[in-house]
Amino acid sequence: MTIRFSRNITRRRFLSTTAAAGAGLIATPYLSRAADRPVITHGVQSGDVGADGGVVWARADRPSQMLVEVATTESFKDARALPPINALPESDFTAKMLLENLPSGQDIFYRVRFRDLSHIDIASEPVVGRFRTAPGDRRDVSFVWGGDVAGQGWGINPDDGGMFTFSAMKKHRPDFFLHSGDTIYADSVITAEQKQPDGKIWKNVTIPEKAKVAETLAEFRAAHKYNFLDDNLRAFNAEVPIFVQWDDHEVTNNWSLSKQLPAAYKERDITLLAARAARAFHEMYPMRESIVEPGRVYRTLSYGPHLDVFMLDERSYRGPNGPNQQTSYGPDAYFLGPDQLAWLKRGLLNSRATWKVIASDMPLSLIVYDEAGKKGSEAFAQGDGPPRGRELEIADILRFIKTSGVVNTVWLTADVHYAAAHYYNPNKAQFQEFDPFWEFVSGPLHAGTFGPNELDNTFGPEVKFIKAPGLENQNLPPSAGMQFFGHVKIDGASGQMTVTLRDRADVALWSITLDPKPM
Repeated sequence: MTIRFSRNITRRRFLSTTAAAGAGLIATPYLSRAADRPVITHGVQSGDVGADGGVVWARADRPSQMLVEVATTESFKDARALPPINALPESDFTAKMLLENLPSGQDIFYRVRFRDLSHIDIASEPVVGRFRTAPGDRRDVSFVWGGDVAGQGWGINPDDGGMFTFSAMKKHRPDFFLHSGDTIYADSVITAEQKQPDGKIWKNVTIPEKAKVAETLAEFRAAHKYNFLDDNLRAFNAEVPIFVQWDDHEVTNNWSLSKQLPAAYKERDITLLAARAARAFHEMYPMRESIVEPGRVYRTLSYGPHLDVFMLDERSYRGPNGPNQQTSYGPDAYFLGPDQLAWLKRGLLNSRATWKVIASDMPLSLIVYDEAGKKGSEAFAQGDGPPRGRELEIADILRFIKTSGVVNTVWLTADVHYAAAHYYNPNKAQFQEFDPFWEFVSGPLHAGTFGPNELDNTFGPEVKFIKAPGLENQNLPPSAGMQFFGHVKIDGASGQMTVTLRDRADVALWSITLDPKPM
C-alpha cells in the first residue's frame, strides 16, 4: 500500500510502518503523539550483520522501552523475547540492540515494539524486519553499494517515485547494503520547489529543519530522519542490513580541521559541528559500537568464508585539507592516520576470506578539489607524478599488500556522483610497487549527478568504464535517470566475484567477473 502524504511534513508528523505478526511489511499512516500508543516513527533497520547476529534499530515518539522478539520463521513460531532497552530523549528516542547467538546462514525475523515508560501496559503496533546472517560455509553472497543521498537539494519527490534507487536495489535481495557515505547532506537545504536544468520544477517533501544548514544536534538528527520519510528507503531498510560509513556531508562540504565555514553558519567551530554530526550519525544507524574507541567508524565486517569488508574512515583522522604535496609522511599528510593504517594492514594480513573488500569513502585517483578554482585537495590525489601527501598512505598499503602476499583485494567507493571502473596497472604507474587491482565507483543513490573528474596517474589507473553526464551537464536531478549503484555477487562454489554497475532503472551498464587467486 502506498502512503500518500503532504509535501510539507512538520517535525512531528512522521510516518511509520507496522506489521501484524507474520503478515509481512505493511505501511500505515502516522498516529499522533496524543494517541494512546507509542509510535515507531521511521521504520526499522538492521546492520553490521555477522555469522551469529546483527544490530537492530528503531525510533519511538516518546520515552519508551524497545521490545524485540527474534525468530527464524516469518510466523514467529517459537520467537525469543529479548530484555527491553530504553529509548530516551538523550538519544532522540532511538534505540539499538545487538542480537546474538543466532544460527549462521539463516533468515532472521525480528519484531519491534515500544512500551510507554509512563504506562508500561501500553505498547506500539509492531514493526517486522528481517536479515540474513553470514554463512558458515561457501554459499553465494551478494551485496549492493553506493552513496550520496538527498544532496544538492534533490529531496523526496513523490511525483518522481521518491528515492527510487532503493527500490531497484531491493529487487536483488542482497545480503547487505554497503553505504559508502554522504548518508545525508547536512549542508544542503531542501526547499519545496527546485528548478531543474530543463526548466521543469522538482517538488520536495519538506521539514522545517531542512530549511537551513544543520548546526544543532537536533538539525543533524532531522537530516537523517528526513531520508527515513521515503517509502522506498524504509521498505529497503526493513529487509536489507546496512554496513555504513561516513564522509564529509554528514557534517559539511569538504570538512577538515582547516575548514573555513561559509556565511550560512552561525556556529563557526568545525570541531563542534563534527562532534554533533558524529553523535547524530551513530544514533541513527545500527552499527556495532567499539569499546576501544567509542564512536569509531572503521571496522572489519566478515560475511562468510568468501568475504571480509574493511570499512575505512577517511574523515576523523585526516590532517587539514591543503595542497597535499608533502614528500614525507607526517600529520599534515594523514588521511587514514597511523593507527587506522596499522589496523588495515593487520586485518588484511590475518584475513582468511577469499575476497578482501576495502570500502573507501573516497576514490584513490580521482582528483577532488577542496575549493572552487581547482584549489586544494579533498581526497588522496592531487595530480600526476610520484606519491605525495596523502598518496604516501596509499603507496604504503599497496606496497604492504604486495610484499605480504595478500591477494584478492577490491576497492569500492562513491563520493564523485557517477559510475566508473578503474583498473590499476603498475606498468602504467609512477609508483609501481604493487600488484594490479580494481576500484569500482558508484552513486549517487539520490542526489545530483556530476563528473567526470580528472584522473591522477600516480598509481596507474585505467578507466575501463565510465557513465557521467559530462562537464556541460552538471548537477542532473534524479529524474534524469543517472543514479547509480553497484551489485556484487560472489559465487559460492568457484569464489568468482561478479561486479555490475547499474542505474536506478536497474539496467546493467557494465559488468566484469573476477577470478580469485589462490591463497
